[in-house]
Amino acid sequence: MSELSIPLPFEVTKVARELGMNVRVARKRRRMLQGELAQKAGVGEKTIRRLEKGDDGVSMGNVLSVLWALGLLPTARALANPETDEHGKTLELARLPERVRGSAPDNDF
Repeated sequence: MSELSIPLPFEVTKVARELGMNVRVARKRRRMLQGELAQKAGVGEKTIRRLEKGDDGVSMGNVLSVLWALGLLPTARALANPETDEHGKTLELARLPERVRGSAPDNDF
């Protein structure tokens, strides 16, 4: 029994390709070979090639390991940061009640 493969949205594949190009530029600026980056990140050289080509099947752990090896892991921390999610904050505020009643004072002596 084969699984149906649903294609990813165009925007997702585009960002995967852009990330791959960015990783390649970062590696070349550091004058690293794919094999050197693979060794430092603890992944296979094939994984580096796939990532640089924009393969969306590269695991998140491998992507983060490569970013770490390039010294770029701090940039990944900004991904989906709730503090910068303006749309999410707006939705959350819209769901808050208009008036919050305080609890009755506790006059039980």
